[in-house]
Amino acid sequence: MSIVTAEQLSISFGNRQILDEESFAIQPGDRIGLIGPNGSGKSTLLRLLAKEREPDAGDIYYARGIKVGYLPQDILALPPGTLVDSVRSFVPGSDELRSSIVLLEAELHAAPDDEARIELGERLADLHTQLSDFEERYGRHRAESILAGLGFAEAEFARDISTFSGGWKMRAALAGLLLLQPDLLLLDEPTNHLDIPSLTWFDQFLRRFPKALLLISHDRDFLNRQIRRVLTFEPEGLRSYPGDYDSYRRQRAEEELNLEIRARRQAEERAVTQRFIDRFRYKASKARQVQSRIKQLARSEAITVRDQHATVRFRFPSVQRSGREVVRIDQIDKRFGEKIIYRSVSKTLERGDRVAIIGVNGAGKTTLLKLIAKELTLDGGSITLGHNVQLAYYAQHHTEQLHRDRTVLEEVWSLVSDKPQSFVRSVLGSFLFQGDDVDKPIAVLSGGERARVALARLLVLPSNLILMDEPTNHLDLDSTEKLAEALKEYEGTLLFVSHNRSFINQLATKIWDVQQGGIVEWSGNLDAYLYHVEQSAQRAELSGDSAGSTRGKLAVAAASTQVSRAEESDKDRRRMKAQEREARALRIRPVKQQLETVEQQISALEQEKGELEPKLSDPALYSDPQKAKQVQKRFAEISKQLEELYPRWESLQIELESLS
Repeated sequence: MSIVTAEQLSISFGNRQILDEESFAIQPGDRIGLIGPNGSGKSTLLRLLAKEREPDAGDIYYARGIKVGYLPQDILALPPGTLVDSVRSFVPGSDELRSSIVLLEAELHAAPDDEARIELGERLADLHTQLSDFEERYGRHRAESILAGLGFAEAEFARDISTFSGGWKMRAALAGLLLLQPDLLLLDEPTNHLDIPSLTWFDQFLRRFPKALLLISHDRDFLNRQIRRVLTFEPEGLRSYPGDYDSYRRQRAEEELNLEIRARRQAEERAVTQRFIDRFRYKASKARQVQSRIKQLARSEAITVRDQHATVRFRFPSVQRSGREVVRIDQIDKRFGEKIIYRSVSKTLERGDRVAIIGVNGAGKTTLLKLIAKELTLDGGSITLGHNVQLAYYAQHHTEQLHRDRTVLEEVWSLVSDKPQSFVRSVLGSFLFQGDDVDKPIAVLSGGERARVALARLLVLPSNLILMDEPTNHLDLDSTEKLAEALKEYEGTLLFVSHNRSFINQLATKIWDVQQGGIVEWSGNLDAYLYHVEQSAQRAELSGDSAGSTRGKLAVAAASTQVSRAEESDKDRRRMKAQEREARALRIRPVKQQLETVEQQISALEQEKGELEPKLSDPALYSDPQKAKQVQKRFAEISKQLEELYPRWESLQIELESLS
């Protein structure tokens, strides 16, 4: 039985149709990834399911008594009180049970006789049992355990919720939902505000979550680990596919390839039919056949290839070569008040490095980028850029610094006023600003659109050192993958902060882990570094070095989980590649067999035709009219068969090339 059923849902914004009479169902335990480009309607669908918005038409039915938990991208308010109390407020019922116990105790105290006292005592015992069960499932200890996993320090449990920043409030809201354990959990980009240790803990927690899940995420690996079904916004409507994200991409590609082959084959068949009609339209002896083919064309519905989603296209321009040493960080100090961020830190960034900066929130990741970009001043030490270094910096706060009164075109063109407008328009077009979109004022753009403008500014000015702070936060999954692919081809040096593990693992050649006022460097990607952390922690524990294992103890569970999943992921990738090869071979084999059969038929017919041609040109043949008629008839049959086989051979050849 479905826990949620949507029937004929429709909703639009102005002239843009988001959902058009779409229907779907969510079963108990479903784990669904919601996929689609920015602006397609993913967040809107979650709001509909969370009852925060009404559809224009259609209905959503919920099974009786189910709880729905919803985490939006932005939290406006949380229940008041301390951090723990605010989180526990997500689960109603505790106060009611306690009030009922107090009232029942008063009744028991005033009971007139033993019979009444026995009855009230049984009811009171039952309420205490309910409260005990409630505390075990939703009590303070459980809430604190979840908060610790999400990165909150024990000293913060009694802190007032209103004093936390927006990112930490998002974590608190997430903790409340995880404590509630709703029957349907709706998560809209839940990893945006999580650092790597918290993200790994959350990943593990969510994998054990037994209820239904509907998830939006731009982290490909995270999505693959969490979901078993995809609900996707496609040009033809809302579609459902079994399996994870990678499985969906394969299925979708196969559908599109098959559709393209069918459309091409139909076009060839329609062309042959049309040629027959044009050739014999005015022949009385062929009139019936011509009319039959005209009706056949009218009845057959043309197969059209699907429209594709518009996605951003990144291509970083060629850059001048910098010196070998790109950035020298020499004995730097930085503090905010009493909090020490960096103490006597020295590091060197060399040409071609792709360094991912990781660490818990507040450790100083963004601060390091701002110090290199001269947006913050040092308290001590120096940061020096190397020879011929041209720096570009992308950060979320830069989107708020765009000139609100300028248009998109004016904002980007102002950086390269010596370039023709056509150049700037072509760059903006690759970021989906086309036609009149370039004349939109910055003030009316969404967060995602402003992020695309900020990225476009990076591409019009060639730079051989790029600093990036959470570049994927406002990008959809396809755009995130396209950015990663472009950065792989980037010829310069890259220093970036990201919480997206898939993004880090694709790009990073080094890890800088910011911790305790310093930076730990590791050559390799994130998976390799976390494995190193686990091994170091285990060795420290065996030697009894508690100080050396403090950091490891915090990360060891996350690291071991990450490593095992990385190994699983590698196995999965190898298995999937093998399955893809096998599936491709299965598709190719019958086509090759058909092609070989057709080639053999053509070869045999061409040979026979070649043998008949000299006979037809020999006058002696016609001395026997009966024999001449047989040879002419056979020659005509062969010619007709070849006329039919040649297009068939060409079609099979094209299909085989496509499959290969």
